[in-house]
Amino acid sequence: MRARLSSIFLTSAATFLVVALPAQTGQAASSGVPVIADGIGGVVTGPRGPEAGVWVIAETEDTPTRFIKIVVTDDQGRYLIPELPKQKYRVWVRGYGLVDSKQVEGVPGKNLNLTAVPAPDAKAAAQYYPANYWFAMIEPPAAAEFPGTGPKGNGIAPTIKTQQEWVTHLREGCVICHQLGDRASREIIDNSPEGWAERIRMAREDGDQTVGNLGRSFSHDMQNNMTRFGTQRGLKMFTEWTQKIAKGALPPEAPPRPNGVERNAVITVWDWAHGRALHDEISADRRNPTIGANGRVYAASNTTGTLQWVDPVKHEAGEIPLPGKDGKYDINAYPHNPMMDQKGRIWLTDSSRGRQVTSRAEQGIKIENPLGPRANYCFDGTLNKFAKYYPQPGQNTSAIFLYDPTKPVIEHIPACFGTHHLAFGYDTDNTLYFTGDARLVGWVNTRIWDETQDPGKVQGWCPAVLDTNGDGKITPDPAQWNALGAPGDPKKDTQMRGFDYGVDVHPKDGSIWFTKVNPYVPSGVHRFDPGANPPETCMSEYYEPPKKADGSYVAFDARGIGVDMNGIVHASFGSGKLGTFDRSKCKVMRGPSATGQHCPEGWAFYDVPGPKIAGTDNVSADWFYLNWVDTYDTLGLGANVPLTVGSNSDSLIAMLPKTNQVVHFRVPYPMGFYSRGLDGRIDDPKAGWKGRGIWASMGTFPIWHQEGGEEGKGPQLIKFQVRPDPLAY
Repeated sequence: MRARLSSIFLTSAATFLVVALPAQTGQAASSGVPVIADGIGGVVTGPRGPEAGVWVIAETEDTPTRFIKIVVTDDQGRYLIPELPKQKYRVWVRGYGLVDSKQVEGVPGKNLNLTAVPAPDAKAAAQYYPANYWFAMIEPPAAAEFPGTGPKGNGIAPTIKTQQEWVTHLREGCVICHQLGDRASREIIDNSPEGWAERIRMAREDGDQTVGNLGRSFSHDMQNNMTRFGTQRGLKMFTEWTQKIAKGALPPEAPPRPNGVERNAVITVWDWAHGRALHDEISADRRNPTIGANGRVYAASNTTGTLQWVDPVKHEAGEIPLPGKDGKYDINAYPHNPMMDQKGRIWLTDSSRGRQVTSRAEQGIKIENPLGPRANYCFDGTLNKFAKYYPQPGQNTSAIFLYDPTKPVIEHIPACFGTHHLAFGYDTDNTLYFTGDARLVGWVNTRIWDETQDPGKVQGWCPAVLDTNGDGKITPDPAQWNALGAPGDPKKDTQMRGFDYGVDVHPKDGSIWFTKVNPYVPSGVHRFDPGANPPETCMSEYYEPPKKADGSYVAFDARGIGVDMNGIVHASFGSGKLGTFDRSKCKVMRGPSATGQHCPEGWAFYDVPGPKIAGTDNVSADWFYLNWVDTYDTLGLGANVPLTVGSNSDSLIAMLPKTNQVVHFRVPYPMGFYSRGLDGRIDDPKAGWKGRGIWASMGTFPIWHQEGGEEGKGPQLIKFQVRPDPLAY
């Protein structure tokens, strides 16, 4: 199957051309680049002189796991790569408008001048552009063609009513798993509708190193998503896009080179996970980023049922098997999102989704509390007050993992609710809140867990209900609730349904904020307040992006969310906007109109520079997955800086609060950086920029799409740091 896939997906295998050159230490030093014992510096020049804003990459495989460090040249073409392990490195130049220079050998303590190679033509230059520059060339149906009229009409599925829904499905059905516009997706051998149909039918066999037993499931998802477009109309769009590229069409604009603070970035990359696909990573307790200092960074492989780690001090990587329903390691376990607590322990969600479990032998780790049928305390009101208020019968397919690095034990806590993402509160109970259930909000009191290890005593949950009758409380009888979006009785409260995805906790008032992703257009933010005596005091609020006069929305497709220390909510929208929501500006918070569109005054939206999808109303070709607020200045841009990931543009994106300037910190190598979650850590508060950084992981499922193809060594763990200037060390 790998050979067959290789014939469909064109890849770019990395080739190392190492040329030993004498170090030009004196020349580099005379140009103002210091010589440091653990670094390599110098000047990059091209035919026209110094090359500003290009990347210098140093790579070695002599460490236990491959190690890469990347910096940017200043306006005089100077560079300095600091903190390199004592090894030999391949060093080269990559930049927009260039092709890769020859790789030369370098060692720390000896500076090295480099020669940039201009691209011979626009086509050669464009091969280094992020995927979104190519994806922007795809042409969805025009807005006037909607709503869809089916195969006998315009070919668009009747369920898709607007162009905003079409482009959202293009992201949520495709870009949710990998980049669109990278070389693997834009170059196809059989460039016809039939070729595209065959391409999405391809599947990796069970037991695959990367996607485990999910190969056929991913294939079915792709086929179903094409059907949701209207199969032939969807195939036509993709075919016309790749045919256009095959005939020589190039992106209409080029990405700018890094400038300003973007040139101060230091990017460190480690291989990890042994070719397994990853989801989110965690490096520290988000409430105290010194927890976990200098320790391992962890990530969940939700395709292979493992917890992966990197030790960034020793440059080592490894994995920890996680249990399935029978308590033994199983490839079908579905760990999704890890979070670190105040003790340095790792909590993970497990959403097995009812898949059949095939047991495998334990691998040296004791498993406690294996997942079983949903317990009585989930639905018996005599055992749990939350079960009395809102019982949860049925099959249990979700659980919570707890891994303590100091003990060879993984605890598996059966959950009464769906689990997906999670976030800790700032309360003394260290309450852990979850997304993953379309009907309710669930949580675990981790203090009581440590005292009792009794899953029936630690779990609480409440349905998400809006106070639309405006009496300041929620009617406890579900039969008396309206359904959100349906005609309702203004004398009744209203229950929300729809998947909450991103989650964060307000650091001051303790409210929990989610992105409610369904329906994707418009989506919105959900505020949940458990009150003083849940479940009786639980109450929700819901706020959507404002609707425009033509019926479309200012922004849509929300996924990520973060709350800063001032209580401002930051949300990332797949339509290409960064949104902020200030609840204190709202004139209405409850009552019959409080169903989403009642507080436009609370919103502000910021566009992110970059190409837009052809024929749309300013819809970005990038896609913003999860976001996070850098409350404690772990990146080096200041406190309370909202960050998101440009999953389709190889970048970490920051919005500077004082100026609302948006900056990109790109990962130029290996191309294909696609991340989901991120967080920051402070390893040494006294070490300046060297003692802190932001962590992200390569999170694409088909990691063979990244640079290097089937022979690539991915996925990667990436650390971002921002120093005072491009020559700081």
